[in-house]
Amino acid sequence: MNAHTLEQIETKITFLERANAELSDVVFRQQREIETLRAQVIGLAARLDAVQADTAVRTPEDERPPHY
Repeated sequence: MNAHTLEQIETKITFLERANAELSDVVFRQQREIETLRAQVIGLAARLDAVQADTAVRTPEDERPPHY
């Protein structure tokens, strides 16, 4: 193995290590965003369930006239 071949291998390894670190950072940020979004979805689902439970037992007597 000559010096040029060794230098090419070292250059490729350096590039791959840098690319791996950048991808790891992206995956980490995406995981945090997924966790935040999951918590928001759970909260919205709970609010929707509460609203649906509230409106399920309405009778015509409970309704306000349209002019109010």
